[in-house]
Amino acid sequence: MYACSPRWSNHWISIDDLSKVLRGLAKFFPRGDGSIRGVNYGLHLTGGEPFLNFDLLLRGVEIAEHYGLCAKFVETNCFWCRDMETVRERLRRLKDAGLDGMLISVNPFVIEHVPFENIERGIRGSIEIFGVRNTLVYHPAFYEQLTRLNIRGKLSFEDYLAKMLRTDPEGITASFSPYILLPMGRLPYRLGHLYRRYPARRFLGYSCLEELTRPWHIHVDCYCNYIPGYCAGISLGDARKLDEIVQGVELDDKPILEALAKGLHELYRLAVEEYGYRELKEGYISKCHLCLDIRRHIVMNTDEYKELQPREFYYRL
Repeated sequence: MYACSPRWSNHWISIDDLSKVLRGLAKFFPRGDGSIRGVNYGLHLTGGEPFLNFDLLLRGVEIAEHYGLCAKFVETNCFWCRDMETVRERLRRLKDAGLDGMLISVNPFVIEHVPFENIERGIRGSIEIFGVRNTLVYHPAFYEQLTRLNIRGKLSFEDYLAKMLRTDPEGITASFSPYILLPMGRLPYRLGHLYRRYPARRFLGYSCLEELTRPWHIHVDCYCNYIPGYCAGISLGDARKLDEIVQGVELDDKPILEALAKGLHELYRLAVEEYGYRELKEGYISKCHLCLDIRRHIVMNTDEYKELQPREFYYRL
């Protein structure tokens, strides 16, 4: 979704910026007892992969605990879960610092690079340290599939598809639902051939206003961009100045946001008239695919739109 890749520049959020963001979030954060209730609740500490910088992750938990943020959990692909001793040691340190639980990513893209045994160790360790309730596996449909397939080690995506086609072809259709695999970000460019495509006109009547103004499940990246929902590559502003964003985002100097608030037809018109955008002959799998492809084209032609951030997202799709 966010085009994570080792090809990105090696940037980490600074402790000072992290503290400012978490302090600002604490003003608006719901209060709770620390129990995790689902993937759309609480504070996610993620990346990329947060365990690539364990010291920063640990400090982030401590700061979040200091500001009273509830339901704090970390998302991981378990690449680091090579033995149970390491798993227990790191999770105990995080729990002592204030972490409430874990979200463990399980899907056919992770196991291309991370042995399935690592994921099983991560789940086992999380249940041991945080309990069943505060151990989230996302997505359970993929976890059930891979468990049934008795996967050991790594598995290429092509081999995953082949195994599923032999044993559970309906399972592929179910797990590739847009409610599980969101049809946006890198997915349309890497897996678009697996989806039905449509001409741009099918999506031009849609507006993105709801996505841009949603008050839940927002993201803040390491550059302090406030990213609405899943709209990677779009910044509503500096998350260190959260009060200003909450009061309302002025659109006078943000033409892309203004166009999206009116409808995709406005963004399409701007891109065609100003930057010579041409509709993809093969079509689009979703409105998010169309929106992103237009934005990507604009970024490759100009750097004048400050709301299209971080730019490296577009370069790494």
